[in-house]
Amino acid sequence: MLGDFLLFMVGRSTGWALLGLLCRLSVNPESCILRSAESFYRRGKLTLVFAKFIPGINTMAPPLAGSMKMRVQQFLQLDLAGSSLYVLAYGGSGFAFSDFLRTITHGFRSAGHAAEVVLTFGIAAYVVYRIWVYRKYRLYKVVPRVPVEEVARRLTSEDADKILLVDVRSHGYYDADSSRIKGSVRIEPNNLLQEIKHLPKDKEIYLYCT
Repeated sequence: MLGDFLLFMVGRSTGWALLGLLCRLSVNPESCILRSAESFYRRGKLTLVFAKFIPGINTMAPPLAGSMKMRVQQFLQLDLAGSSLYVLAYGGSGFAFSDFLRTITHGFRSAGHAAEVVLTFGIAAYVVYRIWVYRKYRLYKVVPRVPVEEVARRLTSEDADKILLVDVRSHGYYDADSSRIKGSVRIEPNNLLQEIKHLPKDKEIYLYCT
């Protein structure tokens, strides 16, 4: 809880900056942030209760909650519930199946060489998998981007009516009363399949996020 609270407070003061820093360690930073925000979007603040059981989300949940300006007392209550559930789940499993775990441990000691071979193959398979994932998501690094100045120039030209600006800020970073670029429309990125049906097909579409 101490570690979670520290991340929460840093996220509260730095907002998007800490999330970007943490997700930079991920293969696909944009997907990392969106997946974490999507958990809050779908399940709300109760994400903190089960976040520790999900790799990736367990690290992102506290700073994400802080950046969304969740109340400190509410965060501590939900994080305490999540931490307690996590400790009870694993501690209870260890207590209930202690004899079974001792049998497995003894078996591994008896078959030490075989276990080393299995572990080596497991590590090799994981490395191959990470390389495959990296190559798969490398495409996201070449998503076409356009300078702000060029978009501003086009919006004041005769072709302005052929351009549509779309606000795709993730849930939690968008407020219905917040400022938005004049003339832009708002779509929810976590509901993209439905939202995209309402976009015109005869205009150039420029997206902007946080």
